[in-house]
Order: sequence, then structure tokens, then C-alpha cells
Amino acid sequence: MTEPETFLIRAALPGDAEPLGLLDRATWSPLHAVVPAPSEPYPPFFDDRHRPADHLVAERAGTLLGYVRVGHPTPLAANAHVRQIQGLAVADEARGQGVGRALLRAALVKARADGATRITLRVLGHNVPARALYEAEGFAVEGVLPGEFLIDGAFVDDVQMGRSLG
Repeated sequence: MTEPETFLIRAALPGDAEPLGLLDRATWSPLHAVVPAPSEPYPPFFDDRHRPADHLVAERAGTLLGYVRVGHPTPLAANAHVRQIQGLAVADEARGQGVGRALLRAALVKARADGATRITLRVLGHNVPARALYEAEGFAVEGVLPGEFLIDGAFVDDVQMGRSLG
């Protein structure tokens, strides 16, 4: 039996924009997206609100396997101690290999290093695999907005989760 291939978690670079955009479009799904499927012309992956510094990527042999976006939930000084997971995607071919868990754990480390004491996220109620991962990594449901989104003709809950970084 051979060892599974390893991957590296690193900070995103400006040159990662195109492969991250491709990955983001390839992983789009109504399981986690509240916006319509992407169509041309595609917006840039990085912009004024989503900079390379806000992203960590998983890479193996020069191929990006996934990313996590960690940002501020608001521009308010009163919650500058909080970070928010604002996106997590793993390429189909890398699923089940611990990439999502490694990215999530790296996001917690990054948030602590940036001075955060708390981290939050939002996940669709029907996204059972993501919710299980978040719960396994210490996130707890802190609120539910029932039927907040209408996706493919069905109302879907917006589940708010969080955890301390202490």
C-alpha cells in the first residue's frame, strides 16, 4: 500500500487568480451557492473585497486543490476581533483526502495569528457534509434563519456557526 499524496497549504498569490477562478466555477453547486451558476464574462477572483491575503490554498505538484477565504465579517471596529470563513472549495478530484479539513484548520491558525479571538461562518442548512466538517472542528450552530434562501424552488435555511479561537 502506498502513502496518499501530500499537499501544501500556503497563502494565495496574485498569480493564483486564474486557477482559483477555474476551481471556483468547477465546484459551483446549489448545495452551497446562493447565487446563480457562473457565466461569462467571469468577474476576477480577487477584487477590492477579496484580496490574495484573505485566501489560503491547498496545492499539490503545482495544482491548486482548494481554497479557503478568511475575512472580516464587517468593517466595524467593534468586531475587529472576529474573522469569518467566507468561502471554502475543494476540487472534486481532491475530495475525501483531508484537503477541506486542512484548509479549515489553517484558517483557524491564520485567524489567531491575525489577532482574532472568534471565527464564524454561514452554511446552507442542506449542506450536510460541510456542517459535519465544521461541527467536527469545534463550530457550533449559533443561529438559524429558516427559509432564508430560495434555491432550485426550495426554501433553504441559513445556518450561522461560530467558535472561540481561545
